[in-house]
This record gives sequence, structure tokens and C-alpha cells, in this order.
Amino acid sequence: MCAGVCTSRREWRHVVQHRSEEEVPSPALSCCVCSGVNPRVKSGRFMRILPDYEHMEYRDVYTCLLHRYRHILGLWQPDIGPYGGLLNVVVDGLFIIGWMYLPPHDPHVDDPMRFKPLFRIHLMERKSATVECMYGHKGPHNGHIQIVKKDEFSTKCNQTDHHRMSGGRQEEFRTWLREEWGRTLEDIFHEHMQELILMKFIYTSQYDNCLTYRRIYLPPSRPDDLIKPGLFKGTYGSHGLEIVMLSFHGHHARGTKITGDPNIPAGQQTVEIDLRYRIQLPDVENLRNFNELSRIVLEVGEQVRQEQQQQEAGEGPALPQERPAREADAVPAADSGKPADGEAAAEQPAQSGKGQPFVLPMGVSSRNEDYPRTCRMCFYGTGLIAGHGFTSPEHTPGIFILFDEDRFGFIWLELKSFSLYSRVQATFRNADAPSPQAFDEMLKNIQSLTS
Repeated sequence: MCAGVCTSRREWRHVVQHRSEEEVPSPALSCCVCSGVNPRVKSGRFMRILPDYEHMEYRDVYTCLLHRYRHILGLWQPDIGPYGGLLNVVVDGLFIIGWMYLPPHDPHVDDPMRFKPLFRIHLMERKSATVECMYGHKGPHNGHIQIVKKDEFSTKCNQTDHHRMSGGRQEEFRTWLREEWGRTLEDIFHEHMQELILMKFIYTSQYDNCLTYRRIYLPPSRPDDLIKPGLFKGTYGSHGLEIVMLSFHGHHARGTKITGDPNIPAGQQTVEIDLRYRIQLPDVENLRNFNELSRIVLEVGEQVRQEQQQQEAGEGPALPQERPAREADAVPAADSGKPADGEAAAEQPAQSGKGQPFVLPMGVSSRNEDYPRTCRMCFYGTGLIAGHGFTSPEHTPGIFILFDEDRFGFIWLELKSFSLYSRVQATFRNADAPSPQAFDEMLKNIQSLTS
């Protein structure tokens, strides 16, 4: 326990239980308050400038720090043009810290996420919380946080000279490149990729950690979901790895970009999967033939289009409403041109759960050759493609491949490209949507910002 701040768990509980109703925070914050974490242990990485907590009152810590900034705990997406991002604000000891989560270095999609602190808040003196910017390489310095409203806040660095390096922009770029991509510019031979990297550096560095953040939620989970929804890291060609949120909406699954690029910005829906239309892959030899796979997918796509047109015109029966096939129902559909029947699949336990051999067709490019060689099931889907600056966006046909609970892929037929997605394994607190409606509204809001 931290001497002078919290002498016992009982005292913390007394504070939590005897404040006015207006001061009651979320249950997760109450747990943080009652835990009495010793900041000298958990936040050891900040030991060099720890304030003197020996003379702090625990009521001041709660009132001036934990309660005042309770609304910024959770997951947020920064407004950095098309690039977006993922910020997680947490209570760490007697600090509140904003961690920016970054994908692993391209193309290692199965590696864990990286993260770096962007700001921290703590008590330097009684009754006054201090906000410090952690951006750059010269240590913490003066910053400011403004809570615009419950689901939006902004940060400002008051000493941006701390972000500069002695070697000028050249040194800043090389340092950023090593951190962002894990390599030097000389290691990247693709000219278009070099241009994209330089463009991102110029665009993102101009903000100097003066950003506006909007709250995002993790998708709600239902028992009949194909797999557990959540955040995934995905490969996007020359753009590198990006963070995508997989969510389920009845008979459809959607992948929404949390981080993005100049073609498809953050907030846009990158893929949509129709879970009513299972696709049976051909044997491995025929699967290597791109034209054969393309023929199968396009036939299903044409059937989807015709049925949608008939329904819109009031002709013919409505699209079938059987439940989507779950992971346990991993059996190829008897007819790849018809909607999958999850109940029928479940009636074939002898085949259920067995993997089907998978290999990428010849001519399909992939950033990562270390993809799974067996899959559980495939579905028809569409992927969003666009020109630079999100010009002429178009939903094009593709195939969704479920490998296991934590990995899936998508083949973009028009691009002849394969994206591999791997689940983000980090645990996030204060990130659950209060209701499915609130989650859907959040998706609409982040999409409208870049439309």
C-alpha cells in the first residue's frame, strides 16, 4: 500500500461508499480506487520524476484525479485524418495514462501489439492534477486535456519543442521509421511504399500530439456469433498492418477500420460477409487456379444480386432467414450457390470441426506467406476498394476464409490480393458498449467522419 495516500482497503471503501450520488463513477473505476495499487511498484517506469505522495490525502487523489478524469477511461479513436488510431486510457497506480496501441511491424500479423504512452495525469501537488505530454524522446513535459463532452476529449502539448530532435526532420523521420516499421528507408525497395510511408510521417507528425479523441466500443458478443467479435490486425499491402474491428449484425459480419490509410480511411467498413452464403472451396489442385475460384465466387455474387433485386422489386420470396452457421458447424455447403443452412450442417457431426486444405491461388499476392494451410469454412463477401483520397469507392466481390477462432482471411478478387487477420489479444477495460444500439450508433458516427 502507498503510505500517506491509502492506509487500508477499508479507508478506500469508506471514501467510495460515503460520497454523494453525483460522484459515483463506473464500477470499473470503483475497483481501481479500492485496489490501492502502489504506484512505486506498478508505475516503476516513471520513477525518475515521481511526485511526493507521502503528503497527499486520499480524498484529494480521488476528487482531483480519479473522479475528475473518470470520463476519459476506455478506448478512443484519434482524429488523424485517414490514419485513425487506437488509444486506451487506464488507471495505472495513481496515474491515469493514455496508451496508443500500434500494430506489430509489417508483415508479422501474429506478433503482439506495440504500445507507447501519449500522456499521463497525476497529482504533483495537493488539489491540483498535472497533465503531461509523453510524446517525443525528451521525457514528460507540460500538456493539457480538455473534456469536450462525455464521449469526446482533446489533448494539447504546451512544449512542442520537446518533440524536436537535434538532427532535425531527417533524424525524426528515421527514428519514426524504425519505431513504426522496424526498418530503414533503404530496406524498403518498393517506390510506392516509400511514398506512402513518407506521406504518413509528414501528415501525422504535424499534429504534435494535439489531438481530438472520440470514444469507441468493443462489439457486443452473442452466443450464435460465428466467432468471438473484437479487434484484429490485418495486412493491407503497401499500407502495412492495420487494426480492424469485426462485429456481427444478424446474418452479416462487418470489418470496420480503426486505423486506415489514404485509400480506405479509418472508420470505413473494409469488408462485409454474408453469412447466409457458404462457399465450398474446390480441391487444392483446382484451388490453385485463380480463374476457378473467381468463377465460384462470382456465381454466388450474381445469385446474391438477383435475389436482392427481386426482393426490392417485391418479386419472389424473401431471402432465407436461417441462423448463420457457427464455427462448430464447419461443414462445406452441399451447394456453393445456395445459402448455407446452419442447422443442416450441424446434423453432420462426423464432418463437423474438420479443417479443409487451403492454399492461395496462383497470382494472388500476400504480405505474409505464413498463412494457415487449413480452413474451417468460407463465405461470400465484399471488400471496399477506392482510389487515393477515398475516391470512387466500390464494394467488390471476395471470399471470407475462417481459419480458427483467432484468424481469418479475405481474398480481394479484383485486386488479386489476400489479407490475413489475427486477433488482438490485449484486454481492454471500460470498453464495452452500454447497448447494441449504442455500438451501432458509434459505428455510424466514426464512418460519417471520413465519408
